[in-house]
Amino acid sequence: MNIKDRKRRLTQLVCALLYNCNFKGFPGGRIYQGKTKGVCVPGLNCYSCPGAVGSCPLGSFQSALASSKYRFNYYVLGILLLFGIILGRVVCGFLCPVGLIQELLYKLPTKKINKGKWSSLLSYFKYLILAIFVIAIPYVLHAPGFCKYICPAGTLEGGLTLTIANEKLRALVGGLFTWKIAVLVVILVSAVFVFRSFCRFLCPLGAIYSLFYKISICGVKVDEDKCVGCNKCVCECLMDVKYVGDRECVHCGECIGKCPTCAISYKK
Repeated sequence: MNIKDRKRRLTQLVCALLYNCNFKGFPGGRIYQGKTKGVCVPGLNCYSCPGAVGSCPLGSFQSALASSKYRFNYYVLGILLLFGIILGRVVCGFLCPVGLIQELLYKLPTKKINKGKWSSLLSYFKYLILAIFVIAIPYVLHAPGFCKYICPAGTLEGGLTLTIANEKLRALVGGLFTWKIAVLVVILVSAVFVFRSFCRFLCPLGAIYSLFYKISICGVKVDEDKCVGCNKCVCECLMDVKYVGDRECVHCGECIGKCPTCAISYKK
């Protein structure tokens, strides 16, 4: 692991700890209700995690849509636009705890499933998840569809930690919780064999941030004058990128050190 990799991994770890620094909430299974809970963090991080000191932008957006019959919370839309314009999918590469978990699981010594046309096609599935579970279900049924039926962060950080610490909640566990556990297991197991499987195929927050790939201020860039078109950056990238900095790029910077002409760098 080079210096850039270590710095990125450290950034991911620090963000995960900062998002969930209410450590005293874990033993009693109590959700933090302080003032900072009204502020959205950039990455996917469950509001119901006992350690969470901020709100998940995706969960907040669903809640805003679910209550839009009465009043839409434009703060949430504004914060997503702000994160998207400034950071884009840099959030996925540096600031999301779920991304960190997947990358650590992928390091387990097993045979890996390489990307291909199948994964490139599946990368569009997250936009369907966004349309149905994050927009349609909350707006039509007034329920947070993604949080309720899919979100692995909610199950891992909120559901499991709360039920383990709270006996009364364990007594209420039913079919929906069993479904969420099954989804979580599938996502975690798949991440061992397929690099960032959840990010690439299912994450609607990544889908939102990917919409800003052409205008986001931060991220990697290519100096066209130095580029010789060898395509090594695309071939060696574990994400389904078609070129550096496109909608699938999480700006991890892995390609910077692999470019033979040093044509790739971070934007300044």
